[in-house]
Amino acid sequence: MKHVKKLIGVLLALVMAFSMSAAVFAASGTNNDSGSITISNAKDGHTYNAYQILVLESYDTDAKAYSYKANSAWKAWLETQTAYISIDAQGYVTWVDGADAAAFAKEALAYAKANNISPTKTATADSATVAFTDLNLGYYLIDTTMGTLCSLDTTTPNVEMYEKNEQPPVKKEVKEDSTGNWGEENTAEIGDTVEFKTTITAKAGAEGYVLHDVMTAGLTLNPDSIKIDGLNKGQDENNGDYHVVTTGLNDGCTFEVVFHQSYLERITKDTDIVVTYSAVVNENALIYDGANTNKTKLQFGEDSRDETIWDETKTYTFKVDVVKTDDNNVVLDSAQFKLYDAMTGGNEIPLVKVSDGVYRLAKDGESGVAYITTVNGQLEIRGFDANTNYYLEETKAPDGYHKLAERVEIAVKEANLEAEFNQDGTYKDGGVHVINKAGDLLPSTGGMGTTLFYVIGIVLVAGAAVLLIARKRMNSKK
Repeated sequence: MKHVKKLIGVLLALVMAFSMSAAVFAASGTNNDSGSITISNAKDGHTYNAYQILVLESYDTDAKAYSYKANSAWKAWLETQTAYISIDAQGYVTWVDGADAAAFAKEALAYAKANNISPTKTATADSATVAFTDLNLGYYLIDTTMGTLCSLDTTTPNVEMYEKNEQPPVKKEVKEDSTGNWGEENTAEIGDTVEFKTTITAKAGAEGYVLHDVMTAGLTLNPDSIKIDGLNKGQDENNGDYHVVTTGLNDGCTFEVVFHQSYLERITKDTDIVVTYSAVVNENALIYDGANTNKTKLQFGEDSRDETIWDETKTYTFKVDVVKTDDNNVVLDSAQFKLYDAMTGGNEIPLVKVSDGVYRLAKDGESGVAYITTVNGQLEIRGFDANTNYYLEETKAPDGYHKLAERVEIAVKEANLEAEFNQDGTYKDGGVHVINKAGDLLPSTGGMGTTLFYVIGIVLVAGAAVLLIARKRMNSKK
């Protein structure tokens, strides 16, 4: 029994010794090229680069003790980065308390690209996971062609990083002039200048940003209006923070904004880039419920290979039908009108003829017609803003009808004022209905009386006298 107890004691001692040695083994180690980095949520088809900045000589995770030295390819640069690290006489590297790791990563990546430092390893994702294996233990920077910085971390010996796969959000807005509010839609009239803005939330590690913008035919871009507050606009890629391209585009875009990499490399955290510009609603504007659209997308990443989805705004303009009838709703033709911005006095609104009976508001610099004329009792006027009031003045009524004594109001809401007609062509409803009263034939209070008979009598007497004289002359000759 005594021997059994001794044996059990020896076995327990061995188990405890083995357990302690296993714990030490798990918590510490030396560099034996057994490290790995696994990237989760990788994007298929994108390339990931691993740069070893520091070599990890040894470590003890329980004691949180790590011995780093500079990788030879990075040593000269690291010695200048005193805001982030310090290097002692033996070459050991320690982190400066409070230093910004994201900013350090950004500067490290810029240095690698500027100095053609090759990545330690490269991998292309063919699934949602990318793994780097057989790595020399150390402090690694991971870059991705997504155009966003992935991570910095130490292999001890294995580490997992999570690729956020974040696209830089792009938000497109248009200004409603009646309220000053920004949103996805607005209303305007032909000739109005409409303001737009696009907000890009740029990410650290931004790369290859190109903003694309497309306007439909009803909007005319003001090229000189394109600007970005806080950034310097260059003439081309060789100067400034960005430049604008408005000509020579073969991708259907109205304009493009190319952001220079020298600016993008200064972005170390989420940063809003606000691009503002304007356009004029022109004669090609679609009438509601057609929309005049402006859409934007952003290309980004290495070689601008990725892109966001299009974000779009809609600008609406409206039309008004004017119908001229008698008081029985029978349409009357050939009435003439002018349009004003006030019930009395005010300014005449110039209108341009589109076709017979169809007119539109003029743009700046355009001369309007002298008057507008109904055709088949109807007028169509295009290009009104919502929540506006205009006034028609009749300058000539249809023949036989009284001209209107005062102007007729046109109150435009957020819809067309469209007229409807019955099958027999008479007016039914809608639009702006203008009624003319016919004038009556006034009664007579006198006539020719006996005057006609006197005239006839005189003519007969004169004729008889002539006949008598002629007959006497004939008798005297005999």
